[in-house]
Amino acid sequence: MPISFKLRNLLRPHLFVFLTLCAVLAEPACAQASRGAVAAPARAASGPAQATPTPPPSSPALMPAAPPKAEPVIKGYAIPIGGALKADNEEVWGRIVALAGGKGARFVVFGTASEDPEASAKQAIEMLHRRGAVAEALPVAPKFGWVDLNKVVRDQALINKVKAARGVFFTGGSQERIVDVLMPGGHPTPMLEAIWEVYRKGGVVVGTSAGAAIMSTVMFRDAPSVINIMKGKWVEGKQIDRGLGFVGPDLFVDQHFLKRGRFGRMIPLMMAKGYKLGLGVDENSAAIIHGDDIEVIGGKGAMLVDLTEVKTDPTLGAFNLTNARLNYLDHGDHYGMKSRVTTPSAIKLRGDKLDPSAPDYKPYYTEPLFHLDMLGDTTISNSMNYLIDSPLSEVRGLTFDVGAKADDPVADLGFLFRVYKGKGSYGWSTDEMGPEEYTVINLYLDITPVRMPQPIYSVWPGPGRVAPAEPVRGDVSK
Repeated sequence: MPISFKLRNLLRPHLFVFLTLCAVLAEPACAQASRGAVAAPARAASGPAQATPTPPPSSPALMPAAPPKAEPVIKGYAIPIGGALKADNEEVWGRIVALAGGKGARFVVFGTASEDPEASAKQAIEMLHRRGAVAEALPVAPKFGWVDLNKVVRDQALINKVKAARGVFFTGGSQERIVDVLMPGGHPTPMLEAIWEVYRKGGVVVGTSAGAAIMSTVMFRDAPSVINIMKGKWVEGKQIDRGLGFVGPDLFVDQHFLKRGRFGRMIPLMMAKGYKLGLGVDENSAAIIHGDDIEVIGGKGAMLVDLTEVKTDPTLGAFNLTNARLNYLDHGDHYGMKSRVTTPSAIKLRGDKLDPSAPDYKPYYTEPLFHLDMLGDTTISNSMNYLIDSPLSEVRGLTFDVGAKADDPVADLGFLFRVYKGKGSYGWSTDEMGPEEYTVINLYLDITPVRMPQPIYSVWPGPGRVAPAEPVRGDVSK
């Protein structure tokens, strides 16, 4: 923290004498002390962390404080795509090229994450070419056995191609490959630094699926089971790892989000790493992050998870929370990360506002709703849409591991979800473009651990029949 103006004036004579002595004695230690600035500790690569206070100098006169060095302003756009982006999604593909400068914009494409990097990069290049861009694949992928990755990320000719581009595109696959190649052991390579240079100067960094996962400072490295993350079955460096951090240290990003029920894994990780705001982008959709603004575009939407006012009960011995705030953003909606305010698209504003506290509120749905798999395909967003357009106060649902092994000590651990209306709950709906579309603001979520008996079902014996001695376990996957 900078010292006060009055104290600084008192120290100025002492500092002048001290610097004069340094010039005479030419002591390196004096020269370093005279700079007088204490660098703010960087956030750990593994996620947001509390800064460690710098101890006060033993002699204020010898180390006057200075304002912390400002971080470089990022003028560019980070665009996480939820995966499964269709070739005819003109809204997303066209916007990517437009933000990079329009027709003739130069892109470099990284197929690094893919099992078949050449084919993945070729597909992305074709989509960009169709929209008028000029795109080129770079041979940076572990699957290219003929490539020395240690050399290729330092190849000046390739680095110059990155610097000359206005857009960088990461394909899908396994996100750990991208991080391991461009930032091995947490150390940025010259190629990654070149990508950051493009981004800071106003370029576009785009990633689909695995390419979206790398956008946060922390990412899911390899975590196929959402229920296992909720049960706490994850290890640093295996399921969880550092990302490349293009969206900054305060926003967590996940992909394939609504399709695969990944809010169930996002929230435990956010709580473990101290995140307050999470963005989950669904398939065939994208989020454009520029400064403080998030804009959702594409075929579906995204979810904003706000944990600012969350509470948890450590005595329950399993993951739990109350008062998480959920927003569902449809294409064309904007969200301010600082203000936490959603601005619906123009088409939504022409539709119906759904305000449960308004006298003219006329909801459509009336039947109670309970889900047996809250982590199912778009179940959470469908529940939010249903709730805001109904007189109900809440929607509930469960999740549990139907294939849990008999020796699993938490085989019977499940979770009850309660999505409910609260302060400031409202939304918009429109059918102007066909099927009903919603934007939903300020619904709330509680998650409570529950016991799910194992087995969860057995064969119905029927009249005059005897039930089998060995009950059938609840594995519905077979």
